[in-house]
Amino acid sequence: MADEVALLEALKTVVDPELFINVVDLGLVYNIEQADDKVNVEMTLTSPACPAGPQIISQAKMALEKIEGVTEATIKLVMSPPWSPDRMTDEARDQLGIF
Repeated sequence: MADEVALLEALKTVVDPELFINVVDLGLVYNIEQADDKVNVEMTLTSPACPAGPQIISQAKMALEKIEGVTEATIKLVMSPPWSPDRMTDEARDQLGIF
């Protein structure tokens, strides 16, 4: 069983192709649960109409399944609560020039 830090680090390799910031720092990851070798993630997109959504979800699944002890990752896309820039880390805000 992987720890939450390893799961988050794997998800940090998934970068929004429009903003060039990883999904963790953008605040798109809402919840991670692990049961044995299976990981369930609830995440959102910056916009419900985000054209990169399928790519981001696919990359998140692949990144998690590369972790030792994870055989299956399920990514559930949720739109509630809606994403807002308030969810971003300070580092992500700096990269986007939001102060």
